[in-house]
Order: sequence, then C-alpha cells, then structure tokens
Amino acid sequence: MLVYKIFRRPEWDAFVARGRTAGAPVDLADGFVHLSTAEQVAETAARHFAGQSDLVLVAVDTDALGADLKWEPSRGGALFPHLYREMLMADVIWDKSLPLGAAGHIFPEGVI
Repeated sequence: MLVYKIFRRPEWDAFVARGRTAGAPVDLADGFVHLSTAEQVAETAARHFAGQSDLVLVAVDTDALGADLKWEPSRGGALFPHLYREMLMADVIWDKSLPLGAAGHIFPEGVI
C-alpha cells in the first residue's frame, strides 16, 4: 500500500540533499513523520497546505517502513500512518509536483 507525504519545495530540496529527513516543523514537534493514505491526502493538502504552490507529493510503500510505521487515530478518529524514524530517500517510490489549481491542489492521476 502506498502512503503519501507532502513537502514544501525547500523541505524537499533539503531531503534530496541530505538523503533523509525528520520532516517539517510539525513532524519535529510531534516526534514522527506525518503521512496520509490516498483517502486522506486531499484533505491533508486542503487543511495544511491551502493556497500553497510548489509542493512535492511523495509516495512511500508501507511494507518497506516495517515496524517504524504506526497507525494512530487523528482527525475525526481516522487512523493515520505515522513514521517513527527519519524518512530516507530509499523509502521514496516516486515524487511528483503537486501544483495548485483554481479549485485546489491537482493530484497526479490515480492517487485520489
């Protein structure tokens, strides 16, 4: 199963340069990397990245994350994937631009 992480361009560039990331400031504050399922990622974008352009959507395979991935209740009691270690470039299946359109973010075909 694929899960997704949205990065602002400077966060993505730093991740690429280092080959690892502990995530955005919210991830650092919470002690884990916030991820979303395909069913959750559009709402995540709307809530936390509204009006922001130049974003990068990253897909990660849950099987590759092993025991470091925990499913925990969050928004409305839904279970969200949380990664309790740094995300590595080796974890990334693909990355794609997440542009902002007139009606919100435009997700790659097949994601949502």
